[in-house]
Amino acid sequence: MTLVDSHCHLEMIDDTAGAVAGARAAGVEQLITIGIDRPSSRRAAELAESLPGVYATVGLHPHEAHLLDDELLTEFEALAARPRVVAVGEVGLDFYRDLSPRDAQRRAFSAQIDLARRVDLPLVVHVREAGDEAMAQLAAEASDLTVVMHCYSLPQYVDECNERGYYASFAGNVTYKNAAELREAAKKVRDDRIMVETDAPFLTPVPNRGNSNVPAWVAHTAALVAEVRGVPVEEFAELTTANARRVFGLAEAS
Repeated sequence: MTLVDSHCHLEMIDDTAGAVAGARAAGVEQLITIGIDRPSSRRAAELAESLPGVYATVGLHPHEAHLLDDELLTEFEALAARPRVVAVGEVGLDFYRDLSPRDAQRRAFSAQIDLARRVDLPLVVHVREAGDEAMAQLAAEASDLTVVMHCYSLPQYVDECNERGYYASFAGNVTYKNAAELREAAKKVRDDRIMVETDAPFLTPVPNRGNSNVPAWVAHTAALVAEVRGVPVEEFAELTTANARRVFGLAEAS
């Protein structure tokens, strides 16, 4: 069984090479490590060039949105030209923590939507407690882009996301007892748009909660979502792997 971890943070894992090796031993052949600021975007690009099966994104998380300026955007654009950088993100709106002013978040989101358009890459989107506004901003500014909704958290918008053709990537929190709405949403996502991720080292899935998450454990999330969708896990793994490889332009083996 082959899987792709569509979203993880390898630079936050102490034994990065070990985590990648462990993932590949568990059938997770490819991983997307995510940039959230300048240092992590640089590091993601470096890891993608040095570790087998690893690809990268570059971008500024909404928590850091107040730091965005033209110099940083220029650096992101240069990083995005590297062959193993496959998306812009994670970007978006987070009105739960509000670690950057909301106006700064909106501006940074807009600027990075434009960046994704310039470099012709998908956009990986983070949304927390900002669903209405994020969906409106995407409709207004990103209708021509390929959009990946990371750690899918908008069950009330699942039909609209399907209509817009957004990819929906489910993380370990879909396995939690209090995630019934997410599991219902996972049943409804289009076959050609659903993916799985770890967000490692965060959102450790059941049965490993209480431990720091690793990419190998995306298999637990895949098993749960396959169960709620009523399909064999092997079939679901094949489906999500094909979707991830298509959206990020990954080769079948690397």
